[in-house]
Amino acid sequence: MGIAIGKAFVLPTWEWDIREERMDPSDLAKEFERLYDGIRSSKDEIVFLQSEIREMVGREESTIFDAHLAILDDPIFMSEIQGIIQRQYKAAEVAVKEAIDHFVTMFDLLDDEYMKERALDIKDVGNRLLKHLLGAPEIRLPEDTQPYILVAKELSPSQLVHLNPQNVLGIAMLQGGRTSHSAIMARALGIPLVVGLEGKLSEPIQTGDHVIVDGENGYVYVEPNEEIKHWYEERRKAYIREADELAKIKDLPAATLDGHTIQLASNISSTRELDIALGVGAESVGLFRTEFLYMDRSYAPSEIEQYTVYREVAETFPGQSVIIRTLDIGGDKPLDFLQLADEDNPFLGYRGIRICLDQTDIFKTQLRALLRASAYGKIKILLPMISSLEELYAAKDVLEQAKQELKQEEIAYDEDILIGMMIEIPAAAALADLFAEEVDFFSIGTNDLVQYTLAVDRMNEQIAHMYDPFHPAVLRLIRSTVLAAKKHGIMVGVCGEMAGDPRAVPLWVALQVDELSMSSRSIPRVKHAIRKSSFEDSHEKVERVFQCRRKAEVDELLGIEHGPEAVDNKPETAQN
Repeated sequence: MGIAIGKAFVLPTWEWDIREERMDPSDLAKEFERLYDGIRSSKDEIVFLQSEIREMVGREESTIFDAHLAILDDPIFMSEIQGIIQRQYKAAEVAVKEAIDHFVTMFDLLDDEYMKERALDIKDVGNRLLKHLLGAPEIRLPEDTQPYILVAKELSPSQLVHLNPQNVLGIAMLQGGRTSHSAIMARALGIPLVVGLEGKLSEPIQTGDHVIVDGENGYVYVEPNEEIKHWYEERRKAYIREADELAKIKDLPAATLDGHTIQLASNISSTRELDIALGVGAESVGLFRTEFLYMDRSYAPSEIEQYTVYREVAETFPGQSVIIRTLDIGGDKPLDFLQLADEDNPFLGYRGIRICLDQTDIFKTQLRALLRASAYGKIKILLPMISSLEELYAAKDVLEQAKQELKQEEIAYDEDILIGMMIEIPAAAALADLFAEEVDFFSIGTNDLVQYTLAVDRMNEQIAHMYDPFHPAVLRLIRSTVLAAKKHGIMVGVCGEMAGDPRAVPLWVALQVDELSMSSRSIPRVKHAIRKSSFEDSHEKVERVFQCRRKAEVDELLGIEHGPEAVDNKPETAQN
């Protein structure tokens, strides 16, 4: 995401001077009191940081700190610290340091990218606790200085809260992955970011080095030659010109030069994001991820609580349809109040509609809330993770039960409410012609469709380069899905990351997709690309795309660039 050019500032790493001294057994009570005081202070500080980040980028990103609070309440982590103090008579700070090292080492040994990245959360919480125990100052980012490229071995969410986005042009991290909490926050702040540089740099980056961070393609250039600098300077100028153009078209329709229109909608996770969506010219909500109503709480949200939220979403876009997806948990989205078993491969496991059809009480409560809210706007219900007609029929049966209950209770709802399904599993795409006879609309979830089609875990940095939305196999599945929808006269939209990629616009125009739903930040660029295109040119180009046998041919036709070619001074690279 984005390009940053500037001088590097290398963030110092945490260094603790902790003396290993055995204490007198009579001081145990005092040491435990020090530990508990440190925990209380750490919790207070985390709650304050959470409120700050909520104001900066929204509720969804602020939930990162719920994980930090949970670590301080985790009985296994805390018993490890207490055991070291009690059995070995070591000071609280020594026990905390040893516990951090133990759990971080254990997580790093696991063959699971997600768990490895959670090790940084343990370090962050542990360092905060050590800071309070030792009375040490927190490592802060420079404030009153010229804008810089921040270079860090690892960067904690706590440090990012204190970051001034006006000063930080870009971030280059030696460790971490795309799914680390720090990476999520940096993207939310709109800062170009490249991660996973460790072992890929010929020499360490020094403070003052001239650096280019290409967050879109995952490149970092250290002391680049003139050819590379010129290429990126031109790209950056183009971005500035583009920003000026985008500001002018906010209230204009997303229509091609020859009059073909596509509705542009926002993906949102909370009602706080509605103002952002309106501010960039979103025409509706194309995907409301309801799972964030359920996460980080000890009980399921009530029907009235959900109804209130769904009604607000519907009333924000009067006269326009809003698509609300039913609970999509599992995989990387657990629930505290629903004890799900650990799975070796959770993305192919118990998730999405599979859980809802087992937990019908939770599912029906949500459907009742959606139906009630539909009396106040044009709500469409979207079912996730459908892979068979049997699952679809079962979900529609629960919906029918909810309708009958509301009728008996004389509660109003839209009796013509539209029901759609995600096309995110290859099985669903293969059966799109059959599903199109049973639902009112399709929403193509490209994120999961790509990873399932290509057998590429999109969170695994080792194979991230193989995660390719423009792979010919993915494009063919998308085309067959759209054609099936068109044949049966139902609406078809796209709601994955690919929807927000301007390079894919010729595909959507040529296939005559009805709606694109994306991160609100992506809407202006996609609208700009649509308004510069024509159906005739797009159709001709896409016809050639579907004749391509190799990815490189597709990239060339769609103008997908991967950075400048340089004979010498080759870039140090990492996948972002």
